[in-house]
Amino acid sequence: MFKKKPRDPEAEVMQPGSDLAVAGNESIPSVRVNAFRIGLVGGLGVLLSLLIGGVVTQLSTVLIYIGVALFLALGLDPLVSWLERRMPRGLAITIVFAAVIALFGGLLFAVIPLIVNQAANFIDKAPQFLTDLANSDFVTGLESQLSGVIDINQAVQGATAFVQDPNNLLTLGGGLLAVGTGIASGATGAVIVLILTLYFLASLRSMKRITYRFVPANKRVSFAALTDDVTGAVGRYVVGQIGLAAINGVLSLIFLTIIGAPLPVLFAFIAFLASLIPLVGTLSGAIIISLVCLFASPLTALAAAIYYIIYMQVEAYFLSPRIMNRAVAVPGAIVVIAAVAGGTLGSVLGALVAIPVAASAIIIVQKVVFPKQDAKV
Repeated sequence: MFKKKPRDPEAEVMQPGSDLAVAGNESIPSVRVNAFRIGLVGGLGVLLSLLIGGVVTQLSTVLIYIGVALFLALGLDPLVSWLERRMPRGLAITIVFAAVIALFGGLLFAVIPLIVNQAANFIDKAPQFLTDLANSDFVTGLESQLSGVIDINQAVQGATAFVQDPNNLLTLGGGLLAVGTGIASGATGAVIVLILTLYFLASLRSMKRITYRFVPANKRVSFAALTDDVTGAVGRYVVGQIGLAAINGVLSLIFLTIIGAPLPVLFAFIAFLASLIPLVGTLSGAIIISLVCLFASPLTALAAAIYYIIYMQVEAYFLSPRIMNRAVAVPGAIVVIAAVAGGTLGSVLGALVAIPVAASAIIIVQKVVFPKQDAKV
């Protein structure tokens, strides 16, 4: 009665649960999507990313110590290499590191107590400084010019009353205690950085050799040459920046002592530290020192301001080109951009590292990217 429908093999193969699907004469495997497995693996990936981010956050201080120590080791390596031409490398490392330790110990045992002593004297004499400032001809003339707009004498009296109030001194003492705790923590970090710097300096070449092993053998020679250029640029930059800062610190100490500025050792140390920051460091230190010199006398502050204006011109047009251009040949616009970007991302440390990173990027572009593009003819 009923005729059996002819069997259609192609229709049977195309059923949804089948393992093979036929398109014309070809057969392709079906795709099965396991939503649970994809969600599980994705969730585990997110958790692993959060775990790694948390670990990096917790170890941020340690990573900063390692980065600073490696930075200093690369900066000291040119001195070690120069001494190595005349003596064994172990002895050269010992001499360089002993000089660093002597400098660090000199700062701790000579400069810092003197700075603390001068800072204490400055706090004791602050009321007298404010009184002399209020009675000076400069403030009197300025008050007569700004009569009815601002009462400078009242402002000075208010500042004097604040300094002489014991309750305010207790508040300042708590702040100083916090500063002292920060200084102690910084000293501990400095010791850790010095120890890591010694280890990195002693094993820098072996570290490079191990790094080269991760590169294929046919590219290892060119990679080693590129790495040497990059690390050399970083080392020369560190030496050049410290040299500029030392020149500023020594000249500041001499000039501030001659003009009778308050706390000459402290301000010379501030000038040295500020000069380590690219672009804005010297200017920031000059502004701070000139403003504080007002406590001595307006004439002293004016002399300090004129000196730093002249010094910044000498540094910009004479010292810096001759020292830094030999260290890292980076265009001025890139220096500004790198310093601003590094300061935004990593504060002072970022600004310090930004310029050698920019120099390294320029070296990589010149020796890797440009040759590859030139080869495409």
